[in-house]
Amino acid sequence: MEITSPWMNEELHAFRDAVRRFVLGEITPHQQKWREQQHVDRELWRKAGEMGLLLADIPEEYGGAGGSFAHMAVVFEELSYGGDTAFGIHVHAIVAHYLLNQGTEEQKRTYLPRLASGEMIAAIAMSEPGAGSDLKGIRTTAVRGPDGYRVSGSKTFISNGYMADLILVVAKTDPAAGAKGVSLLLLETKDNPGEGRHKAGFRVGRILEKVGQKGQDTCELFFDEAHVPLANVLGGEEGRGFAQLMTELPYERTILGVCGVAAIERALQLTVEHTRERKAFGQALIEMQNTRFVLAEVKTEATVARIFIDRCIEDMLAGRMDTVRASMAKYWISDLQCKVVDQCLQLFGGYGYMLEYPIAQMYVDARVQRIYGGANEIMKEIIARSL
Repeated sequence: MEITSPWMNEELHAFRDAVRRFVLGEITPHQQKWREQQHVDRELWRKAGEMGLLLADIPEEYGGAGGSFAHMAVVFEELSYGGDTAFGIHVHAIVAHYLLNQGTEEQKRTYLPRLASGEMIAAIAMSEPGAGSDLKGIRTTAVRGPDGYRVSGSKTFISNGYMADLILVVAKTDPAAGAKGVSLLLLETKDNPGEGRHKAGFRVGRILEKVGQKGQDTCELFFDEAHVPLANVLGGEEGRGFAQLMTELPYERTILGVCGVAAIERALQLTVEHTRERKAFGQALIEMQNTRFVLAEVKTEATVARIFIDRCIEDMLAGRMDTVRASMAKYWISDLQCKVVDQCLQLFGGYGYMLEYPIAQMYVDARVQRIYGGANEIMKEIIARSL
């Protein structure tokens, strides 16, 4: 008997059906094309915006669909069930929540409707060549002048970086103030037409060649006195960036947990189907004790993970999800995802090593889950501090 998530209701079931049709029609069939070109088509963003999927949990007054975190959880689950790792809606939604919870009223009304429609695509420029999980080590600076800030530095591993119209840049507005000197700035890429490394402005570097998730446009970004208006400091006040990051990271890490559980469930389903059909030594693989024991373990772990993430989703809906619980969800589920997908791939034998089989694609796509959103070692440190 499958678990019915307690946060689901009739309206969400209808929404799930609509999202599933959209994913199967507009996303799943194009994964190979997007892997080859290293980014999704911009038209997908507009179509998703028309469906109300991009900012499903943002209030209608700001252009969103007016739903809750449950609606976004459904979107993330259905993307995972449909085998998508190219569509950067996750980062897009995260930026929207920075704006909703930390932005000024003017910033919300300027950007949220355009993010909701797909007119603008959002990215977060956080990681640097010398600073990943250690946000205090960032070196990008934003120097204030009479007409705005001049941002200089470089960022790497930036999802949506190639297509982004709006980038939330983590920069030091006061390098001498440590964590209190970090600010978040809203940079519009069209206002910064830098050309070449030595021209002032903003420049997108190469799309990075990754182990997996090749359809996601992950880039290097370069800032050479790129312009950001004074009004585009998130929240209207310098020095609040680090606190804003710490406040909003639980949303991101819970999303990674949601996606991880859905991937685990998909891997189990694909493997059960394969072992029922595949025969060896005159019998179906699923009739062999080793296969049955492995699948029994995976089914148990998938069930435990589902119950845990359902509780996390309920906590998000109730406004009581904290940093420690989100860190637990991010680290434990992503570790489990990699383990489960590996075990499932083994049951496919040689076919599991062929990228034409979804389980192989899931294997290479899963590995980064333990790294981005804060490396799992950092998650354990956060949890340990709560002791």
